[in-house]
Order: sequence, then C-alpha cells, then structure tokens
Amino acid sequence: MSVIIYEQPLNERVRTLLRLDFLFKQASHSLEDHSAWGSRATINALLDILNVFVRSDLKTELIKELERLATLLSPLEHRPGVDQQALGPILRNLERLSDLMQSQQGQIGNGLKDHEFLNAIRQRSAIPGGTCQFDLPAYHHWLSQSVEQRTRDLESWLASFAPLKDASALILHLIRESASSSEETAEQGFFQQPLDTQVPYQLIRVILPQPTDCFAEISGGKHRFTIRFMRLDANGHPTQTDENIGFKLLRCAI
Repeated sequence: MSVIIYEQPLNERVRTLLRLDFLFKQASHSLEDHSAWGSRATINALLDILNVFVRSDLKTELIKELERLATLLSPLEHRPGVDQQALGPILRNLERLSDLMQSQQGQIGNGLKDHEFLNAIRQRSAIPGGTCQFDLPAYHHWLSQSVEQRTRDLESWLASFAPLKDASALILHLIRESASSSEETAEQGFFQQPLDTQVPYQLIRVILPQPTDCFAEISGGKHRFTIRFMRLDANGHPTQTDENIGFKLLRCAI
C-alpha cells in the first residue's frame, strides 16, 4: 500500500537536521541531472546548505548528539535479546563519525565561505532572476563547461559536507527507528495528545494511505502536539475536514 508521511520536529536541533536532510537529497538528485539547469539546482542546494552552517555551530551540536547516542546505546551491547549484529555497526558508526568531525579543523564548509565564485552566485541569488547570464558571466561560462568538469566541481564542493551529511543521516535514522506507533482517529479532522516531559521526544510522524484528498498539519512542542487534517478548496485555501480520519501515529523518542 502506498503511503505519505508527514513529520514534525519537536526541537530546534531536529528541525535543522530535517532541513539539511532535505537539502542533501535535493543536491544528490539534481547532481544526476547533467544539464545546465541541473547544475544550477545543485548549486542552489549547496548554497542553502552553506547558509545553514553560517547561522549555527552545527559541528559542535552534532558531535554532542553522536556522543549522547553512543552513551545511550552502549549499555545495550550486553543486554539479552538485543540484536548485536544490528547494534554493533551503529555504535562503530557513531564513534567513527564523532572522531572524524572532531579531527577536522574549524567549522565544516569553512573553505567555501570565502569562495569568490560561489559567493558571487550567493549574493545575486537574493535578486529574482539575479543569476542570469548578463548578471554573472562567470557563472554562465562555468555552466557551459563539460558535464565532467561541472560534476567534478560540484562533487568537490559537496564533499566538504560529507561528514555532516553522514552524521545527520545516522541521527535521523536512529530517531525515526525509536518510534512507538499506534493507530489513531482524528475526530472531525482534529487530534491532540499530551507528551510526557520526562521522555525525550524528538519527532512526530503521521502516516496516511494514498491516495487521499487531505493532508496533515502538525504543530507541537515539549508538552503536547496537535494534528489537523486539511483540504484545499478551489481557491487553494486550506480548511479542516469535518470527517473522521484514521492514521498511523509514531512518537519518536531517544
């Protein structure tokens, strides 16, 4: 059965990780498009990733989170009933990525912050249509280079973020896999539930079967979360459905 998944982060760290996950997937997808437009899309994703780093010390935050998860999961190595074949590689990955990120000097992506070519594109991107050929002839020239040359450059720039990409992917995987699930019904499209503040909830996930003509709008914080199932009218205005909607709820805590 085909499904669609909606996610709502419950803290700022997970919010940032989800955004980075989206941008890395966008960059990976557009990198496979060898046209000039594909290269433009990859550059846009790369610059968005760089902008996320400019605003926060993600390296330190991720190292702390990797260490926290390793400390949390390590005692399970000697617990009966735990799948050691699955746990072992996870613990080794947590340690490897933590060591790798700590061994890197300065902030991840620092070398790209002063990259003149990328900075010129970044500055002009704030203007609608600001990266067209007459605004940035150097960019126009680069886009006319061979697929092999553009791909080498893009892969080299994205490689600066490889440790963070791997670390964020592993953390999100562990968060998603920590879920407790239940089948729920939203009465007249509305569902609300309190959260135990003693449990480290990270993420709420809502799974709906496809096709469906409604979507989940989730809001949440430390104490509770709310889900509203909405439909778009002919003018694109979202309104809450008055039908009872069955869905699968996952509360992720680790």
